[in-house]
Amino acid sequence: MEISQVPIIDISPLISGTDNRHLVANQIRQACCECGFFYIIGHGVDEGLQQRLEELSRQFFAQDLETKMQIRMALGGRAWRGYFGVGGELTSGKPDQKEGIYFGAELGKEHSLVQANTPMHGSNLFPSNIPLRETVLQYMDVMTQLGHTLMAGIALSLGLEESYFADRYTSDPLILFRIFNYPPNASPSNNKENWGVGEHTDYGVLTILKQDSNGGLQVKSKSGWIEAPPIPGSFVCNIGDMLDRMTGGLYRSTPHRVLNTSGKHRLSFPFFFDPNFNVEVKPIELDKLILDNKSERWDGASVHELKGTYGDYVLSKVSKVFPELQRAVL
Repeated sequence: MEISQVPIIDISPLISGTDNRHLVANQIRQACCECGFFYIIGHGVDEGLQQRLEELSRQFFAQDLETKMQIRMALGGRAWRGYFGVGGELTSGKPDQKEGIYFGAELGKEHSLVQANTPMHGSNLFPSNIPLRETVLQYMDVMTQLGHTLMAGIALSLGLEESYFADRYTSDPLILFRIFNYPPNASPSNNKENWGVGEHTDYGVLTILKQDSNGGLQVKSKSGWIEAPPIPGSFVCNIGDMLDRMTGGLYRSTPHRVLNTSGKHRLSFPFFFDPNFNVEVKPIELDKLILDNKSERWDGASVHELKGTYGDYVLSKVSKVFPELQRAVL
């Protein structure tokens, strides 16, 4: 396994809005063309908020299963929120060796999308005995703003107006947030049967990942699988299937996976900044040929043959991740 060659980008010019943001955009373009992954530093997200989130999450996962199941996903209904146990989520039909909590933008019953019974929209489930609610909602707000900033940088990296994505897809983004716990690997000598999460790509436009210090993320580079180890003060960003589709394959949604070999519980916090549920995602006119790599993809699917809305696409994906829940609520 190679040590990571994932680039590190200081995005502080994007945060402050200085002229140097075009230099950052060039770095983003190079990273998206060559790797599909990059670390960001200079993002301005409060370290204290991140520490609270990690500490409260460890408290939650340290509880017995019965207690955690008090906010199980079946209780979240069509909003698709709540807790699932180890093995409850599938990747390519195989159970992942992780447990987690699904969150999303907090929407009350009066919201129009909730009134319309739209899947993946609604209110979150929070434990009654651990004060996760305020911290999670604050973190999602901060990360949503960071998502808007990064998408402006990605627009610049493609030679587009900074508002390109906001004007068309993400003024009201689909926000999905997960907290995952990967237990210590039960059979280190048989690692391939114990993937925390198997090879996959993300569905939307941008993922912003907070990792704890234990590592385990692996990225499929042109030369093979490489580690993307934790770097203090950073987030790991990667582009998803919809940005791959929009750019005609110029920016690839890169396969990745997790194998926890630390001997400890590993926490990760992926934040998904996605197109609005009801928009149709269309290619950007970039004077580039479509580079369809479905023959190389882990699932053999083409993101360029998509018909319908982003909601149609994401529901087709998550229904395979939680087939039992999908039958029950969708």
